[in-house]
Amino acid sequence: MSLANINHFLDKIAPLAGLNKKELAILETPEHIWEAQLEVAGKTYPAFRIQWNSARGPYKGGIRFHPDVSKDEVSSLAFWMAIKTAVADLPLGGGKGGVIVNPKELSPQELEELSRAYIRAFYPYLGSHQDIPAPDVYTTPQIMAWMLDEFEKITKKKDPGMITGKPLDKGGSLVRDIATALGGVCVLEASLQKLKLSGRRVAIQGFGNAGMNVAKLLHERGFKIIAVSDSKGGVYSEEGLDIPAVEKIKEKTDSVINYHNQKEDHAITNEELLESDVDILIPAALDNAITKENASKIKAKIILELANGPTTPEADIILHKKKILVLPDVLANSGGVTVSCFEWQQNLAGQKWTEEDIKKKLQQKLVSAFESIWKLYSTTQEDFRTSTYVLAVKKIIQAEKKRGKV
Repeated sequence: MSLANINHFLDKIAPLAGLNKKELAILETPEHIWEAQLEVAGKTYPAFRIQWNSARGPYKGGIRFHPDVSKDEVSSLAFWMAIKTAVADLPLGGGKGGVIVNPKELSPQELEELSRAYIRAFYPYLGSHQDIPAPDVYTTPQIMAWMLDEFEKITKKKDPGMITGKPLDKGGSLVRDIATALGGVCVLEASLQKLKLSGRRVAIQGFGNAGMNVAKLLHERGFKIIAVSDSKGGVYSEEGLDIPAVEKIKEKTDSVINYHNQKEDHAITNEELLESDVDILIPAALDNAITKENASKIKAKIILELANGPTTPEADIILHKKKILVLPDVLANSGGVTVSCFEWQQNLAGQKWTEEDIKKKLQQKLVSAFESIWKLYSTTQEDFRTSTYVLAVKKIIQAEKKRGKV
């Protein structure tokens, strides 16, 4: 979503959230825009750190290394991080970073130098009480470790909480690898109770980290995964797929399409998967996968958005009329930033929480967030996504009021 789309979005939300012009202006405007030119091996790479809103706590948001990154994209992502942390009720704001680079063209040494150069450019604006980056597109725990090391060298003090998504031995958190999927499962199970939906047939578009892990978690809980797909296509089984076997095939051949386990297994396209006869549809890959062209053909009762932006606004209107509950990405995939918040809190306290404790805290946090949204949703004519946005915006403005800015 571009900055122009954010303004359009806020104009729509403003009357529903009861925003005045001053409140709207605060939400529409980033607090800080930082830019730099990073020099590595004789080449220059434009870099950004956008700090959108810190009313509820330090800025939080990943750093992406990608050739198509732009200031506009990083800015809009920073806005959505402010919304997402408010949705999950985390004591954090929203920020985002990016470097215009194709990291695949860099040597390991150049990648390390770029990571360190990023910190040298932006370190005055970062820190565990100021702005806490994390991994994003094409950035890794190793890159976070380099960035932490550079920050501590410059500031001459230990501050592991200044960045999250670190390796475990550098202060990283357990459960981070499955956090997005596990958070989605927590939200899904809460919604199934509200709808009193007994059906457990699931289709999952996308078999990357989030898609694969949500398939495993749901399979272990007795859900029937009848279809999964990746960029090359998908596989369908009326009796349910053997998910551990699908995972092995994906690892061996780089695609789920090579899975054949039972007589009734057959290939399915990504488009057919979205329209399959299931109770739960999980888009976990592409944005704009559900559109006005295919929304009317969707048969699922619940859509759990693990991908970012998989449903277009036009599709939302159709799905709402069909009484399909869409669990929006800012809630459904907020398990990742929630466990990042836990990592930060562990670092600040000098603690190491157990896997069991983190999973329990994650469930409590996201089920509580879901319940708050459901309470508002059940009293309005708006869809669940709109109710989610209204609640998040109100939380940010409430924090601004307490700070005396409004």
